[in-house]
Amino acid sequence: MRRERTLRVVYGLVLVLSSPLFAQTAATDRALGAVTKLDVGARLLTVKTDAGAEVVVTAQPTASFRRVAPGETDLQKAATIALTDISVGDRVLARGKAGANGNGLAATLIVVMSKTDIAQKEAAERADWDRRGVTGVVTTAGADQIVINVRTAAGVSPLVVKLAPNASVRRYAPGSVRFADARPSALNEIQAGDQLRARGDRTADGSTMNAEQVVSGTFRTIAGLVVSLDPQQNEVRLNDLDSKKPLVVKVNAASSLRRLEPQVAQAIASRVRVGAERSSDLQQMIESSPNITLADLKAGDPIVVSGAAGTNAQELTAITLLAGVESILRRPGAKEMSLGSWTLDLGIGDF
Repeated sequence: MRRERTLRVVYGLVLVLSSPLFAQTAATDRALGAVTKLDVGARLLTVKTDAGAEVVVTAQPTASFRRVAPGETDLQKAATIALTDISVGDRVLARGKAGANGNGLAATLIVVMSKTDIAQKEAAERADWDRRGVTGVVTTAGADQIVINVRTAAGVSPLVVKLAPNASVRRYAPGSVRFADARPSALNEIQAGDQLRARGDRTADGSTMNAEQVVSGTFRTIAGLVVSLDPQQNEVRLNDLDSKKPLVVKVNAASSLRRLEPQVAQAIASRVRVGAERSSDLQQMIESSPNITLADLKAGDPIVVSGAAGTNAQELTAITLLAGVESILRRPGAKEMSLGSWTLDLGIGDF
């Protein structure tokens, strides 16, 4: 389901990538990422970094190996382990000296977060977000509190979001749907119309949340006709049906591309035309629609895209791209297709 899918990624990134222990070293003397290959006899680890590069790490004879719990920031609390305790899939921070021409890394310290520990921590965090988390659209933005509209089974209701002591506030970078790119922020950067997710405790009457974590971003939903495709650049060029302007949609590994079955599109169209809120059953039908690739699209296809707005108004990074949407966009009696008031409320970024 969308909630589980979109939340799954953010929990691991919050726990691992934002840990100060894993961040306070210069990029030239470290390798930070996941172990993809391991040769204990040769004392070699291949690490796929978060930037996508592969680095061969050589553990020096005097290298020390430490294991820390996910989220831990104090290396003194780390347990001493051996190279044989490291497994493929573990996250590591290797520190040492870069090889000639920047090739490889001779490591004197390797800090490990095991994949098993990360998975257990993620599961606990995910359960807590399900229990105490909310998602909504910002209606009122202020320096001390934010008001969002939260969609529930009973309809849409406002919720006041305030910050608990030592709360974490982050904001997506322009044009990015990766939480790894999100930066520390403050409430006064949030604007009306932004999408926001928060986790914390509510007051007894449920009207206010004291949030421990807040992440926000500016997102758009547009409809357009495909003009051309560039699979090499992972881009779709289209004409926005409403603004009549050209737009470039960028697709990446975090983007979800699907084609709606005719019955699903008709069900959505019926509800959009009467102004009804989308229900969870339609949400699930969207999420269960077949996956597609850019190669499955062609010029002239109508699509709907929800994505992250960047600094360039003519570009959008896709979170969700839907094909098979003509029946939604073409109102009875209308000559042209239009998005109208429909919004692809499918989550914010690669949570």
